[in-house]
Amino acid sequence: MATQAKRRRVAEPVGGEDTDPVAGFLSWCRRVGLELSPKVAVSRKGTVAGYGMVARETVQPGELLFAVPRAVCLSQHTCSISGLLERERGALQSQSGWVPLLLALLHELQAPASPWSPYFALWPELSSLEHPMFWPEEQRRRLLQGTGVPEAVEKDLANIHGEYSSIVLPFMEAHPDLFSPGVRSRELYHQLVALVMAYSFQEPLEEEEDEKEPNSPLMVPAADILNHLANHNANLEYSPNCLRMVATQPIPKGHEIFNTYGQMANWQLIHMYGFVEPYPDNTDDTADIQMVTVREAALQGTKVEAERLLLCERWDYLCKLEMVGEEGAFVIGWEEVLTEEELTTTLKVLCMPAEEFREFKDQDGWGDDNKEEDSLTITNIPKLKESWRRLLRDSVLLTLKTYATDLKAEQDLLSNKEVYATLSWREQQALQVRYGQKMILHQLLELTG
Repeated sequence: MATQAKRRRVAEPVGGEDTDPVAGFLSWCRRVGLELSPKVAVSRKGTVAGYGMVARETVQPGELLFAVPRAVCLSQHTCSISGLLERERGALQSQSGWVPLLLALLHELQAPASPWSPYFALWPELSSLEHPMFWPEEQRRRLLQGTGVPEAVEKDLANIHGEYSSIVLPFMEAHPDLFSPGVRSRELYHQLVALVMAYSFQEPLEEEEDEKEPNSPLMVPAADILNHLANHNANLEYSPNCLRMVATQPIPKGHEIFNTYGQMANWQLIHMYGFVEPYPDNTDDTADIQMVTVREAALQGTKVEAERLLLCERWDYLCKLEMVGEEGAFVIGWEEVLTEEELTTTLKVLCMPAEEFREFKDQDGWGDDNKEEDSLTITNIPKLKESWRRLLRDSVLLTLKTYATDLKAEQDLLSNKEVYATLSWREQQALQVRYGQKMILHQLLELTG
């Protein structure tokens, strides 16, 4: 089944000009030295939806699809107000780290002679973005309850409004010659945040740089035309002078070229990009079990106050070890537990006999003593200690209760093509998120039964 495109595009260039936006973009690419292989084409035909990139001829693994010079990327360092943004860097610091890029976009969008105008012509109509942050709150909660998306969106909206009011708007008002009244809009800022979420790229840090602040995002023309698939056939490579999109699989003539945004679960895709991969296409899909849910499941098994107090002591110790937290989650994939160390340690500490816990705590843990039978690979879960499996199962059952509908209701909708077709686009996307998560959780139920 084909995936939805990561965004809906509009045929008209920004500004309502009558020229073909693809022709204008390709002409601009030639002028700025953005080299596209003659084997690829930017097109609306042969793509899952909207604009995409398609192979004109068969492409072999390792072939260069296009190269984007660093100077062509749009960032706080390449925009026409880069000097000002650098001088004011201290005042523009924020939790997201995106404010300088967003200010660069706000300025360039309204600059009549912006060098990136032909690139903007391929952007979507901002009012058409389908991120859940633009859904009515009631709809978001009704369709995505239990998935983790509503909570993530609430944090995003609080950060967006805070950054705009305290940093972005005062900065634009202090420089009225650079920011016209038309771009001094919280709604536009909100839309650009979503655009940066879906379109921007963040260069990975070298290992020795991991302790530094993450690199600021940047806009990479041509690269952001490609849509995402877990089973992608191209990958972006970073070099000192340019960014290169290289084929990773054979791409037959006429097939669409897909990049990857990383190993993304469907709840992350809909949250950040506004689309999902239909079940079962997303092999990177995951389901979360909130850490506090495991604590709740363990508390259900206590019978007297002394047991409850001891369990709270065990939980506090896990917090000290930084294995759990009030807002953390254990992440379960189709083939592995992505938070294996945290979940293994949590099950061990919560399930071990009281005397063993005292010894464990006195010795500040036992180091790396994980036994093979305690491994949390999916295939090994049936071999876990009975107490571990019971606690894990109870935690899954509690997690399933957080959804508004059960698995059978989702299966009935998906199996009836006529009924599924009557659902709105948002209802279909949300259904895919819920169903994928529940299938992973039900697999875990079977393994722990």
